[in-house]
Amino acid sequence: MGTHYDVIVIGAGSMGMSSGYYLAKKGVKTLLVDAFDPPHTNGSHHGDTRIIRHAYGEGRKYVPLALRAQELWDELQKETNLPIFKQTGVLGFGPSDSAFIKEAIASGRQYALPLELLKAEEVSKRWPGVRLPEGFHACFEPTSGVLFSENCVKAFRQLAQEHGAALSVHTLVEDIAVNRNFVQIETSKGAYTAEKLIVTAGAWNGQILSKLKLNLSLQPKRQTVGWFACDESLYNDSVFPAFFADTGTAQYYGFPSFNGSGLKLGRHDYGQVTDPDQINRQFGIYPEDEGHIRRFLEVYMPQAAGTLKRGRVCMYTKTPDDHFIVDVHPAYDHVVMAAGFSGHGFKFSSVIGEVLSQLAVDGKTEHDISIFSVTRPALK
Repeated sequence: MGTHYDVIVIGAGSMGMSSGYYLAKKGVKTLLVDAFDPPHTNGSHHGDTRIIRHAYGEGRKYVPLALRAQELWDELQKETNLPIFKQTGVLGFGPSDSAFIKEAIASGRQYALPLELLKAEEVSKRWPGVRLPEGFHACFEPTSGVLFSENCVKAFRQLAQEHGAALSVHTLVEDIAVNRNFVQIETSKGAYTAEKLIVTAGAWNGQILSKLKLNLSLQPKRQTVGWFACDESLYNDSVFPAFFADTGTAQYYGFPSFNGSGLKLGRHDYGQVTDPDQINRQFGIYPEDEGHIRRFLEVYMPQAAGTLKRGRVCMYTKTPDDHFIVDVHPAYDHVVMAAGFSGHGFKFSSVIGEVLSQLAVDGKTEHDISIFSVTRPALK
């Protein structure tokens, strides 16, 4: 492995590995540096599965990116034998005044997405494992579904290396020097230089970006998910969709049971503030690790509220407005960053990799990423 590259990528998780693939595919001499050995269980991409939604409750500006991300996932599937995507459809439900559900529906209408609107009784008739209270409504998007997150990272890694990308694992970044025409990073395995730098280090972005005199409002949070024994005839992936729910007081997301794994569930809007170097990864140390998600199942999916089969701890890195940061460094036009994916970023990692590769090589991207500006008022 050499010491000089066209582009160095710090952080080879979902966003970083994707960008490494798209860079290497263009013939760009690329070095990916990661503190661990991806895919791994220390960041935000483990736990088997992630939802991809196209109609988007977080804001309709995300829809074009979600659709492009889906195209790229479909292309990735053609390049690998690993399962990447399962079209389970995605069900969303909540009270009639839920702003999140309303925005998902509005975004679907604006972009003419296939989206079915359902009343509570229609949901229960179609999926007998769901019990919704009177006054709830739902939307179902049949063309969306589930990404196998660790397989996605594995596939990007394999293909990036096949295209010539270098990968340095178990490598800590100790310092960064930005010069006029190049950058230099000092690592636990030596020094490397490149004309361009991409920083996408997940929960460690705050630490890395502070070395570049950029202090952003990024808050890592400890999150938990659990897999529960369930009636497989009601909740297996051949008959049950992925889902998200706004109960009026909390937000949840979940997955059907794959190969008898059990129904997987997490709470989106709750988690303990943490330091990524100090996080306690033991599931169950807090009563709410299981308590919150079990109570949801008891109310809305009682036949999935069986024995906890396993639990996992991961991290979100939140911004104040829950929008991403994807931009060029305001002081260094040869430094690009992607950060603060706020618990809803993985589905976009294919297109974010494409965006980062374009910003690094061309200084611009074909995609509208204005909502992700590093200089927006919410980050100050």
